[in-house]
Amino acid sequence: MRLPFFVYGTLRPGEPNHDLFLRGRTSAEEPGRLSGAVLYDGPGYPYAVEEPGGAVSGELVTARPEAYDELLAALDRLEEYVPGDPRSLYERVELEVVRDADGAAVHAWVYVAAPAVAARLRARGKLIEGGDWRARRR
Repeated sequence: MRLPFFVYGTLRPGEPNHDLFLRGRTSAEEPGRLSGAVLYDGPGYPYAVEEPGGAVSGELVTARPEAYDELLAALDRLEEYVPGDPRSLYERVELEVVRDADGAAVHAWVYVAAPAVAARLRARGKLIEGGDWRARRR
């Protein structure tokens, strides 16, 4: 499935990985909101953890068709996601994201903390209040 991606951390516009990975590979980048998740601070990047009642701000990124496969592989490497590998930091899952502009619900790929990482974060992680990586206290 060629779904858009929902990015909420270092891949957002103005953040360090945006230009490295997304510049020239996207046809649209639109603000959106993921319900049912919260953000935890990681070592220089955030983790989304599925959590009822939470919400995460970010962007819905639509890849250019000719760049999709290359971008998907690059993002999987960046997020250290290997399907079925218990050592993965993240899992890529299909979730519903609401586009800010029109309130439309869009299915998108979202990198969420892998189960073992999510358990550690819930136990002793630093929650990013408000679910917005850009608004965190530094």
